[in-house]
Amino acid sequence: MGITRRSALIAAASSLLTVTAACGAPDNSGGSGGNSDGEVPDQPKKAVALNILDVAGNLQLTQGMIDEFVEKNPDVISRVTYSKSPAPELVGKIKAQQNADRVDIGLVLTGVDGLAAGIDQGLWLDLLPKFQSRLTGMSNYLAPAAAMQKLAGNAGVTVTYYPSGPLLEYLPATVATPPTSADQLLAYAKAHPGKVQYARPSNSGPGRTFLMGLPYILGDKDPKDPVNGWDKTWAYLKELNQYVDYYPSGTTETMKNLANGSTHVIASTTGWDINPRVLGTVPKEAKVTSLQGFHWVTDAHYAVIPKGASTDTQAAVLALLAFMLTPQQQAKAYDDGYFYPGPAVQGVNLSDAPQKSQDAIRDYGRPEYESLIANNPTEVPLDAKALVAAFDRWDREIGSGKVKQG
Repeated sequence: MGITRRSALIAAASSLLTVTAACGAPDNSGGSGGNSDGEVPDQPKKAVALNILDVAGNLQLTQGMIDEFVEKNPDVISRVTYSKSPAPELVGKIKAQQNADRVDIGLVLTGVDGLAAGIDQGLWLDLLPKFQSRLTGMSNYLAPAAAMQKLAGNAGVTVTYYPSGPLLEYLPATVATPPTSADQLLAYAKAHPGKVQYARPSNSGPGRTFLMGLPYILGDKDPKDPVNGWDKTWAYLKELNQYVDYYPSGTTETMKNLANGSTHVIASTTGWDINPRVLGTVPKEAKVTSLQGFHWVTDAHYAVIPKGASTDTQAAVLALLAFMLTPQQQAKAYDDGYFYPGPAVQGVNLSDAPQKSQDAIRDYGRPEYESLIANNPTEVPLDAKALVAAFDRWDREIGSGKVKQG
């Protein structure tokens, strides 16, 4: 399977949802397959053909869960169609369907970037607290996954979780002494122009995590406020920018550049470290390091339902999500380390995962991750409004003219 990829608090997110519900996309009542008004039944009147859009690479973790549900519940979902898209294209796709009063996408699987963009535009139905009693697995979230769920406000449901990064990845044969502080990273970039790289944050988990992790590493005034609290971060990124040739539009290209030697040090995460080595995109001998002052900036994938989806579609998706949040299904989220560890609920061990996942993590996982996860603070990402502001400023002041398609 390919590696098509892929974040403050509940009050801020809830406030934003209230504002955008009033001024965002219309709350369409038509949609394909029936009216979206009224009560949502426990089961659709007839099985629905469900169209799922993935903008986060989440299907790599969850498609097995979804396919099993469809196989076991043909009276709920008759068939499922999968499509994938880059996260920056999500808003345009959904708004076009809503404006045409024909919402054919019943479920979106998204990272924090797409979640935030959709909240900003008022695209998602509120699933909580109205349907929380149907989603009993949410009461069993891991503590950091529960914190990530607060970030979603009422719109999204956390389906997978990982501590993420920011980490730096390198090949020992190329970088004998990797940078272990922000100053050392900057010095390395200055001494090796074009050899330090991260992808555009709005379309890259490692790029986004690097952006949000720097305020902790640099000791900035307010790591949750990219507008007024990131003076050190923006100054650092501008200085680093002098030695960056270009920013790829997605993470995969940075991994390929690391493997072919055109870059030496790239932003990474636990999953982006493990999975490309499993797939052979990056040599197995690649190593990772963290920077002094490092905090984990956690990450999650969410399920959201666009406004305008029919009541039958909503009923089918809610039943599907309840199934996906059971421990048995969550064990599949270990996958090949793409979102390591992956499960969002408690009580799911690697020994519960499919044998293929157990083998991949045994051969390509890192024993040091256990202590790194246990011994470093975890922080939720920026809330929706702040994340959009951070992406916008980065695009204008850092990446302008330097973002290139792979």
